[in-house]
Amino acid sequence: MSVTNRLKNQHLLWRAGFGPAVEQLDELNKYNPAQYYKALVKASDKKPEYINVAGDDLKNIYEISLDAGRKKNLTADDRKELNRLQRDAIKNLNLYWIKEMVTSSAQLREKMAFFWHGHFASRNNNVYYNQLLLQVFREHGLGSLRKLLKEVSQSASMLFFLNNQQNKKDHPNENFAREVMELFTLGRGNYTENDIKEAARDFTGWAANPKGEFVFKNGQHDDGSKTVLGKTGRLDGDEVLNILLDNRQAARFITQKIYRFFVNDSPDTTIINSLADKFYKSDYNISKLMEDIFTSDWFYNDKNIGSHIKSPIELLVGIQRMIPMKLDNDIVMMNLQRLLGQQLLYPPNVAGWPGGKSWIDSSTLMTRMRIPQMFADKDELNLTPKQDDDLMMGRKNNGTANVPDAIKKKAAAAGMVIKAKMDWPQYIVKFESVKREELIPQIKKTLFQVNTDVDKSLPSGIDASSREAYIKSVTIQLMSTPEYQLS
Repeated sequence: MSVTNRLKNQHLLWRAGFGPAVEQLDELNKYNPAQYYKALVKASDKKPEYINVAGDDLKNIYEISLDAGRKKNLTADDRKELNRLQRDAIKNLNLYWIKEMVTSSAQLREKMAFFWHGHFASRNNNVYYNQLLLQVFREHGLGSLRKLLKEVSQSASMLFFLNNQQNKKDHPNENFAREVMELFTLGRGNYTENDIKEAARDFTGWAANPKGEFVFKNGQHDDGSKTVLGKTGRLDGDEVLNILLDNRQAARFITQKIYRFFVNDSPDTTIINSLADKFYKSDYNISKLMEDIFTSDWFYNDKNIGSHIKSPIELLVGIQRMIPMKLDNDIVMMNLQRLLGQQLLYPPNVAGWPGGKSWIDSSTLMTRMRIPQMFADKDELNLTPKQDDDLMMGRKNNGTANVPDAIKKKAAAAGMVIKAKMDWPQYIVKFESVKREELIPQIKKTLFQVNTDVDKSLPSGIDASSREAYIKSVTIQLMSTPEYQLS
């Protein structure tokens, strides 16, 4: 496979962002990857604005609950309404972030935030805590890992998720201490059970108030002597985090995870060790590590291009960047995430999403390959996540056949019917100078990161009634192939 400048730039945009946007297609041959990466960095330099989706209704009832002392004086109806408003707000935060991924020029920032969201996986039903943690990822995801680790560790979302609120002197809770070693810094096997027990004592008293602010409760903190990874003293939580990062294994562990996410799921030990050594010596400068990756010659080796199975979010966002669209019902995007197995702000557990081949099985592959057609089809297509089958009254169906009109209306209201307004003109114009017989090869070069003869097996039913119809139908058919699942 010939690794052209265009292909390298597309590779960079898929890995350091969420794929090329339609308006970038004319630029792909003009600049080299180093120039493109410099532009990506510049676009992500500015501090992100805080995302706040909580409406006045939620704010008012939430503040009442704070004044009442953690909901004690709220009526049952108030509590029910508070929970409903929280769920709606978290949904809105999810959709807002998706739109940022699609439209923001700060692609590198959002992609790094997406990575850290999976690395520091946390799940919480309080939208304020979610907003605060998301801001940490977006603001510090390209900065110092020391700063990022501390901010995450002291976030209300993580402290509540990993039960550190219950970590008190004489009654230590080891949950956070275990995960910060196993999943966040060192990896399993690089610490002892005693290290966990001692570190848990160091994190006693770490808590957060209902507003999401970090609180150190001195009376609950164990101020005695402890030993963590061979370091002894009257340690506190901050010192333990630094001890973990002072261990070179943390640089190796995190670098390998970054390599597998951004480069190739098959680790190259020699490259990873070299990157980790530089990362450690830079005192964990994340931006420098990403620059070392994205400006290297080996990043653009043939073996790394098209080797990555797109996560559901990458797939959904990438399609929308190439063909801008507006969904009649935003809930569709939530249901698609659930169908495909990756819902933002709701990782499966503290280990996050495993990624790689776990995204693909016989069921999810067929669903993934149907999505472009779902967006483009003029008919209303029923989309029913398994857990929502109660709304369909047991009538699980991949289409809308034999489903009563009343049920269809309920499904549409719940976001189970995809109706997308696709903005084709700005995509089609990119191929206006391409000869008809060259359209399929050119569209392939735009959509695929792998070399393939898939055009030879395209269905004969492609709409050739006009040039515009031909480009549309070829694009949808190519997006509906296994090859498009790779980046």
